Amino acid sequence: MTRGRTNIVITGASSGLGEGMAREFAAKGCNLGLCARRTDRLDELAAELRRSYPDITVVTKKLDVCDHHAVFRTFGEFRAELGSLDRVIANAGLGKGQPIGTGYFEANKQTLETNIGGLLAQCEAAVEIFTEQRSGHLVVVSSVAAVRGMRGPVTAYAASKAAAASLAEGIRAQHHRGPITVTTLYPGFIESEMTGRAGKTPLMVDANTGAKALVSAIEKERPKAYVPWWPWTLLAQVLRFAPLGWVRKFS
Repeated sequence: MTRGRTNIVITGASSGLGEGMAREFAAKGCNLGLCARRTDRLDELAAELRRSYPDITVVTKKLDVCDHHAVFRTFGEFRAELGSLDRVIANAGLGKGQPIGTGYFEANKQTLETNIGGLLAQCEAAVEIFTEQRSGHLVVVSSVAAVRGMRGPVTAYAASKAAAASLAEGIRAQHHRGPITVTTLYPGFIESEMTGRAGKTPLMVDANTGAKALVSAIEKERPKAYVPWWPWTLLAQVLRFAPLGWVRKFS
């Protein structure tokens, strides 16, 4: 573990990137506060981690990040039960969506409400605790899709992840001189339930490889990281400056 980040909260931990990161941090001896909407899968994961790593503490709680008051309450409970919160990984999110103007307003709205409003609640709750502690590492999970506007079913999702990156940067600017550290992660295509719904995707890495890359990036505590580093660090820059017609083909 780096920088003594022993007690870690991961939201959206019942599957996908959250589940993978929980496994990796448990293997490193970290105590975990895991939360998600689906407690059956969450409790199965926690039981497995306790068996495999009996020296760590794993606390689970049901949480829908769109219940903003519950976010503050749950983070406070994690802090009380673990003793402190050293790192919060704001990973919970939604990937629903359809092209704008095709009659799926509710799905697109739900994605924005979860990925922006729910994220704001997580950041507010985490930073309040870190400020009291005078220490903490906030990790915001954005996406490579945040780099440019994306077409079709990804439009609302990409917009929400761009907002997530901007929110994280604003918090980082506020605490530029410490003692709170802020990292923005920009995952590329990593195997998960969300990417599985997208069908065959180029440059996809398996869930285990993706989780290891995410945790490695988190522990470096840099301001931002594209994950996996190759090829997404390069591709993100290409996307940033490419003509919109080329970006359209990519999405």
